[in-house]
Amino acid sequence: MLMRPQAEFELAARLRRGEATIGEVYSFISGLYFRGKVAYSEVFANAPGPMPPAVVIVPGLGLLPLTALVSLEQLDAIGSVSIERHYQAYRAALLRDARSLDQQAGPACRFILLGSIATDKYTQPLLDVFGERLAFPADFVGRGDMSRGGLMLRSARSNVELAYVPVAGAVRHGARPPKLVPLPRK
Repeated sequence: MLMRPQAEFELAARLRRGEATIGEVYSFISGLYFRGKVAYSEVFANAPGPMPPAVVIVPGLGLLPLTALVSLEQLDAIGSVSIERHYQAYRAALLRDARSLDQQAGPACRFILLGSIATDKYTQPLLDVFGERLAFPADFVGRGDMSRGGLMLRSARSNVELAYVPVAGAVRHGARPPKLVPLPRK
């Protein structure tokens, strides 16, 4: 829908002009899940110095700030990169940017993963760089994408940060927790 030449809504037009951010595009594509990540990082991100407060894993491009501009052509290229664990274009760019962030941040910085914790294709390259400093919200265990997105939106709205545990050695698969109680519509 976003990439259709006939699409006339604002985000599609800005994407064609190369004026859409990766955060906007991923929020459109992933809906609640990515909107939850963006809202949560806007409230709780605490990056040291000039580092971006939040970055997103972009296949073939590595880690990009949410504010990085993306074009229709770039989005098409991103969509053609396999994110399977051993695919080198994905993994090499991710490792390159993780190492750069690690050097900029220094050894005392903790990195919070708001993505899929149960999937090694995301966690293993980041663990290889950040080790024990890579953490995730403990309440993610057993939740699917939409539930994690809802959890992050609620946390951001209530200004109550989730508790984190290190990814290394953590239980990352578990029983599905009870569904979140629906929020009243505004």
